[in-house]
Amino acid sequence: MTNEITKKLKQASDGLLFMSESDYPFEVFFWSAQAKETLTDQKLLHLTGHSQDVLVETVDLDYLFRNSAQEKDWHDRQQKETVKKFQSLVETLKANLSDIQVYRVGTINIDVYIVGKTPSGDLAGLSTKVVET
Repeated sequence: MTNEITKKLKQASDGLLFMSESDYPFEVFFWSAQAKETLTDQKLLHLTGHSQDVLVETVDLDYLFRNSAQEKDWHDRQQKETVKKFQSLVETLKANLSDIQVYRVGTINIDVYIVGKTPSGDLAGLSTKVVET
């Protein structure tokens, strides 16, 4: 079941770049047993190898994808295709994970972790980077 979810996430995010001042790909992650306890900012920093004093901000999944998963009148065909892929990615996340939370770690060069629970109670999701100056 778990491999199935990470495979679906990999397929859904394949070839997509999260756009900010730099564009970064998505990476799939899976954290077993960690989900048995509540994921706190400190636990997330530990799991991701960040120091404990880094700023952590949480945002809503739809907010994170507000620009990439919304079709605009001025989009060309290729941009519309990309929007559809992002919409599909969001649907895949929502269909396979529960209690999804988006963590933004750091400032300027921000690590983004989209974390949700698998049906087996483990944690899985996608990570990417955002550059905001």
